[in-house]
Amino acid sequence: MTTSKIAWDDTVLPFQLDASDIRGRVARLDGTLEEVLRQHSYPDEIEGLIAEMALLTALIGQSMKLRWKLSLQVRGDGPIRFIATDYYGPTDDGEPARIRAYASYDPDTINLKAVPFSQIGKGYFAILIDQGPDMTPYQGVTPLAGDSLSKCAETYFAQSEQIPTRFELTFGRSQIRGEEEQWRAGGVLLQHMPKASPEMKGDGGSGEGGLLLPEDILDEVEGENWTRANALLDTVDALELIGPTVTPSELLVRLFHEEQPRIYDAQPVKFGCTCSADRVKQSLSIYSAKDISHMITDEGTVTADCQFCGSHYVFQPDTLGFEAKSDDA
Repeated sequence: MTTSKIAWDDTVLPFQLDASDIRGRVARLDGTLEEVLRQHSYPDEIEGLIAEMALLTALIGQSMKLRWKLSLQVRGDGPIRFIATDYYGPTDDGEPARIRAYASYDPDTINLKAVPFSQIGKGYFAILIDQGPDMTPYQGVTPLAGDSLSKCAETYFAQSEQIPTRFELTFGRSQIRGEEEQWRAGGVLLQHMPKASPEMKGDGGSGEGGLLLPEDILDEVEGENWTRANALLDTVDALELIGPTVTPSELLVRLFHEEQPRIYDAQPVKFGCTCSADRVKQSLSIYSAKDISHMITDEGTVTADCQFCGSHYVFQPDTLGFEAKSDDA
């Protein structure tokens, strides 16, 4: 058990089902998820949503190229106002990717006894991709749909990318004998290979509010392959998803051996935040000295906190803005 846990936790394993023209990924988050959640003191219900969002981010982000950044954002009009995650692609081959996350909510109006997803209300699910300097960032937005963040992600891919997508996730607190209880998450992503020019059936989708569903995109043969792969994934249980006794490669053989699974190199992930004093100063460089003066605290400094990792920065006012007179923080 220990060998399996060490080898596969905090990794994303990409694969392909050759018999079905379907690609996918298996993700396990353990220490990384604990580190993400340790940066804050959220109620368990909020932590559960962040765990789900972080797992989605790991599964989607594995396709990012070196040094690309993927961001997932959910914004609603309910007590849970905002959930954001970032995935930073590896800086070099063989290096781990980095994940960070945070949530904003109203502690006075949230109902912690209700289904957490229902506390987001109406809003949107967004994916943003930053490919680096001199490249225009990509942004795709779809309405919140379904009864979970994973259903929102499935809707996004069907609607914005015309790619049939399925997520099967599990997450929660677990305990291995002799160890402390901690958060753990595991999941599988399936995606039908995108067509060059997908043909839509009818004028709109058959989903909620006219949103597209996989059956609106796939032809008959593709639909049969998709239905078969999903039926096989339906047989998975939570312990197989989170491990640690079943490795991702063993899981794929158990589920999809007739679909001819082809496994690629696993991508390690870890918690990582990119905030720094220089980045904060850069974000404040658009303000004048007059604007900066309105940010000064009673102690005569300007402060900033990172929402993701909680780092606290303190600056002298004359070091900030485009009229800065000093470089000393």
